[in-house]
Amino acid sequence: MKFKRLKRTPLILALSVLALVCGVRALHLDFPERLERMAYDLRVRTASHFPVPAATNLAFVAIEESSIKAVQSGEVRGVKLGYRFGLLWPRQVYGRVVDELAAQGVEAVGFDVLFGELRPDHPSVQVGTNIFEREESDNFFADQLRRAGNAILAMSPDLIPPRLFATNALALGDISTERDSDGILRRVKAFRDLRRWHPLFQKIEADPELAVNLTNAIFAPGKIILPQTGLTNSIEIPVDAETNFALADFLGDPLPSGLPAKAKAFTTERYWHMGILLAAQQLKLDLAQSIVDLPHGKITLRGANGVQRVIPVDAEGYFLVDWRLTPGDSRLLRLPVENLLWQDRQRRQGETNGLRDDLRGKLVVLGSAAQGNDLTDRGATPLEHDTLLVSKHWNVANSIITGQFIRRTTPREDLALIIVLGALTAFLTWQLPAFAAAGGTLLLMSAYTVTAFAVFVRFHLWLPLVFPVMGAMLMEHLSLIVHRVVFEEDEKRRVKSVFSKIVSPDVVTELLGAEKLSLGGARREVTVLFADVRGFTTFTDQLQEDVSQYVRTHDVDLATAEKYYEESARETLEIVNQYLAAVADAVKNHNGTLDKYIGDCVMAFWNAPVANARHAQASVAAAVEAQRAINQLNEQRLAENPAREVENQVRIAAGQPPRPLHIALQLGTGINTGAATVGLMGSNQHILNYTVFGREVNLASRLEGVSGSGRIIVGETTFKHLQKLDPALAARCVEQSPVTPKGFRGPVRIFEVPWK
Repeated sequence: MKFKRLKRTPLILALSVLALVCGVRALHLDFPERLERMAYDLRVRTASHFPVPAATNLAFVAIEESSIKAVQSGEVRGVKLGYRFGLLWPRQVYGRVVDELAAQGVEAVGFDVLFGELRPDHPSVQVGTNIFEREESDNFFADQLRRAGNAILAMSPDLIPPRLFATNALALGDISTERDSDGILRRVKAFRDLRRWHPLFQKIEADPELAVNLTNAIFAPGKIILPQTGLTNSIEIPVDAETNFALADFLGDPLPSGLPAKAKAFTTERYWHMGILLAAQQLKLDLAQSIVDLPHGKITLRGANGVQRVIPVDAEGYFLVDWRLTPGDSRLLRLPVENLLWQDRQRRQGETNGLRDDLRGKLVVLGSAAQGNDLTDRGATPLEHDTLLVSKHWNVANSIITGQFIRRTTPREDLALIIVLGALTAFLTWQLPAFAAAGGTLLLMSAYTVTAFAVFVRFHLWLPLVFPVMGAMLMEHLSLIVHRVVFEEDEKRRVKSVFSKIVSPDVVTELLGAEKLSLGGARREVTVLFADVRGFTTFTDQLQEDVSQYVRTHDVDLATAEKYYEESARETLEIVNQYLAAVADAVKNHNGTLDKYIGDCVMAFWNAPVANARHAQASVAAAVEAQRAINQLNEQRLAENPAREVENQVRIAAGQPPRPLHIALQLGTGINTGAATVGLMGSNQHILNYTVFGREVNLASRLEGVSGSGRIIVGETTFKHLQKLDPALAARCVEQSPVTPKGFRGPVRIFEVPWK
């Protein structure tokens, strides 16, 4: 394949498009990111049709509609629970669930239920055989948490469980739901670092007159600034490099005995995602020893026996959820919470027959699946438009356990893909014809899209689609196509309009594909041919005389005479066109440039606008072919004379002048090779002709004048070219006596080329 030379303008255009696409990608604009997320969702749904192995020890204990009704009625399977509560269950209900889960031997349980402040108003719990042995509902729940030792309570940045619960639970797990701008939950934060302020700071925040919000605290060298909401004032508290403040600043001096002089303004506590905490229990991961490397996009978790998991995260610590386990997945054990309440009641009454421990060794997520209550957390995921978002916990746990994570390419990798695919598209668009370039670009876009889907299904790698396909490839292709249509194709149409009728189709094709064309004027060695139809002028004069004679002798009226003259003119033109066409066809067959018709003479040349190293040989070959074509045309025309004689008898009988019989016309050809000026003459507004002129062109015209009839005369330079290019033909050429053409000072050598 011959590659087209790269031009400056389209190169700048291609680079500008790539720079624009890369720049928009770097800005992280919401609209293209939304499109990218939509393309990602399609891949997630596609991947769901190709199941992959998942953890087998995950379970969902659901607060169903039936659960709410069971607690309201105080009865499950005909067994009285011993309590009845409305929708908002006291903590003792959850305590009973924790107790039953512990009895069944679960590995860990994560509560997707937020427990806020303590509720001393909730009914107490009977904890012994004596009805007077009772315990506060909150205390009962805390005791069950402590005894089980495997319960993870929910927290969010806005709500931390009371200390009573937090200190008795195994851990606090983040259950925050942060949807993308289109309302779809795709990612979660691996952990959150929250400040726990010193009680004295909390006291400041609690004072409504001070109007301080600790989340708006400003850290400056040597001090913490607390802006006062709605005021221009602020409270400044001096601190040292370790953010220790002097207690005397709050309590006065001297301090009560036993108090240190300084205390930390706050401590930072890390809360891991609920799913990570569940998986950590299974894999024995030491989260306190985790290595967080946000600049390099990874969090490394290590555990016993060399277990290691590397979570791919973004710069803010978020990672993508692999939504492979839906709430209805057969690989996920799902039980209604009333089953546990029933078994708890049976155990407490000593009736253990028929009890099951289906949840033994399981990682359990407890959450609401009921419709229309405040506990339910529903929303859209890439897989489903409306589902239980509690599923994020076991899906995160599943990723940690299996070590399978969805990774998105980094911004740097995205830019590399944009540049590579954009450059490839520009290459295809520039090198191929318009339709082939469009097809090639479409094929490239399709291939990359299919690859992106396949890579996601097989390797869980999110390759970008919007910027490479719609940005780099589509914009690159369209911009270059527009450039070609507006500028280059317009130039090609101009070239084609000039040359389509004067050179062969092959030459036109070569011209349109040429990188540079010297149409504005150049000096080049060319071979020029002049071929004149001999005897045509005499024949034309004779035809006119015959018509005139007929008009005079037959006393024809003026209108009829004009008709006869027009008929004679049409036949004359038809005859000359037949002969000129034979010569023109021969010129085109040998890739010559047909310059013009000068009456009954044809002018043509070779080696411009397309270079032809064998231009002299091609010109002579065209002349030989033209002579033979004229000879064959004469034979055909003379063979028509008998039929024409019969036709003339009919015309004479009808009072019409006879048509002339065909005569054999001959061709005189002159050819010369030499340097000449080549270029377009005229203007775009008027006649525009691609022609040659100069001394050597004049000599070719003079050689045609001395060629006589049926002969081909070439100049000395043309003959020398023939000696190199076609020695056999040159050997048959016959040198003639030198001639001194008009306008030339001395004689020139000439040669006759045999053609019969």
